[in-house]
Amino acid sequence: MPFNRSSSFRTPVRALVLSIVTTGLLSPALAARAEDQAPAIGGELLGRPGTQAHTGDGVPAVPEELTAESWLVADAETGEVLAAHDAHQPLPPASTIKMLFADALLPKFDRDDLYRAQPEHFADLGPGSSAVGIDDHRTYTVEDLWHGVFLASGNDAVYALTAMNGGKEETVAEMNARAEELQAADTHVVNPDGYDARGQVSSAYDLTLIARSGLQNADFREYAATPDADFPGEGEGEDRETYEIQNTNRLLVGAPGLDPYEGIAGVKNGYTSAAGYTFTGVAERDGRVLLVTVMDPDSGDNLAVYRETAALFDWGFSVAGTIRPVGELVRPLSETAGGPDEPAEGEGGSPQGVGEGSGDGKNAGDVPLEGAAGGGSSGVGPAVVGFTAAGLAVLAAAAWLFHRRHPLPAAVRAPRPARRPRDAPGE
Repeated sequence: MPFNRSSSFRTPVRALVLSIVTTGLLSPALAARAEDQAPAIGGELLGRPGTQAHTGDGVPAVPEELTAESWLVADAETGEVLAAHDAHQPLPPASTIKMLFADALLPKFDRDDLYRAQPEHFADLGPGSSAVGIDDHRTYTVEDLWHGVFLASGNDAVYALTAMNGGKEETVAEMNARAEELQAADTHVVNPDGYDARGQVSSAYDLTLIARSGLQNADFREYAATPDADFPGEGEGEDRETYEIQNTNRLLVGAPGLDPYEGIAGVKNGYTSAAGYTFTGVAERDGRVLLVTVMDPDSGDNLAVYRETAALFDWGFSVAGTIRPVGELVRPLSETAGGPDEPAEGEGGSPQGVGEGSGDGKNAGDVPLEGAAGGGSSGVGPAVVGFTAAGLAVLAAAAWLFHRRHPLPAAVRAPRPARRPRDAPGE
């Protein structure tokens, strides 16, 4: 089980991480950001420290209980950033970086493509890594491997797909190129699975940007929203045994003391000793689709990242359509005619009433999930996959903004107790 860090543990770890970040191999765009040589991508307010939110005048403040090092709430369809806290702060991403891995590699392989495991493919697997349980010399489908990546957060599944893609060096280069295309300038990848590495960083802004891109892919949406699946075990062919793996996204499947969040449909969680707990989620309610990223809550509760995400979802749905945004999720470079997007119009002013939990005034504590309205059967954005009572209902693939709307029932299946993947570094 992961180490539950106390506040006294947080300070030396953060100092170590910042040392790693500042001495690591950072991308040129990130180095420029650190030296204040470039405006914040997505809007000037997003480059400011502390909480940025246009609250007041009837718009409620952000939840007071937030303790995360960094977080962001955005509308998945319009790209408007509703509120953020240290949105561009570079932090270790843990396994949330697997979203970028999937965004870069998913289009390259068919579900039925076969992979045969070789011991040398896992030479770079970090000690104590989360694993789905790939056995040497056994054969798996690409669909099996993606289940291993999205559900069990298996670093072994990542390295299996990495081997299919030509190896670690080529895969990392593709991930960094994809980050650059998405204008995720805070992100620098060193290994493909999110295991702690010198110079490997991302940010709440970038992870949200990456999630929005990945969710345009129907396979990405399906895998991210799958609560459990059968994974091949011993034997071959028709006699092969399977065992159940369950999604490690606790807002999707629930956990003792934590109910599934109504309307949740992915995306990815992570944990390492340096990163703490990280999570990016997508949810739909009353026709709105929101993305929330939370990085490193300052709490000994290993479910705090989900409680704070749920609180931000509740707040975001309560203010969506009425709050003035503080920035935007920019478009990929290939979709912009004039190069990188300029900061969003009208974002040069100071926020009107910042939530009381901003800046240094953090207070530890759980955020209750009460008050979440049902994720009704109204339209949903293209990023979302929902569940019927009978199981998974996958949305049809379509353009990001011009798509056919589908209902998203609120019910999410309760977790099965069998063979839950363990938490581990690199989850």
